[in-house]
Amino acid sequence: MIAAFAGGLIVVALLIWAVRLGVRTKEAESPPPRPEEHPRLPETGAVHEEREQRAPNEVPHTVDESERLNPHNLHSSGTKRGEDQTRPRWSPGNSGSFGSGGSGRK
Repeated sequence: MIAAFAGGLIVVALLIWAVRLGVRTKEAESPPPRPEEHPRLPETGAVHEEREQRAPNEVPHTVDESERLNPHNLHSSGTKRGEDQTRPRWSPGNSGSFGSGGSGRK
């Protein structure tokens, strides 16, 4: 009985300590930014995203099998702008999502 009471006192003391530590930490934080410190939109207005279809950028082939590719021989990006920019559309029987219940075949 005394052990349970002592354990309860220890738990309460730890909770009080944790709350006081949290209050001190909160007081030490910098205040939230004032309205004039918030970022502003550019004069040209909001920036809009661009949509484009990407195609894989193929790794260049070496002339000889003994020649190896170095990083400067590779392209900076793994993809490039695709030639066909039409958006792929949904076709019946092929939703394109995993677990859709369809056969996955076109």
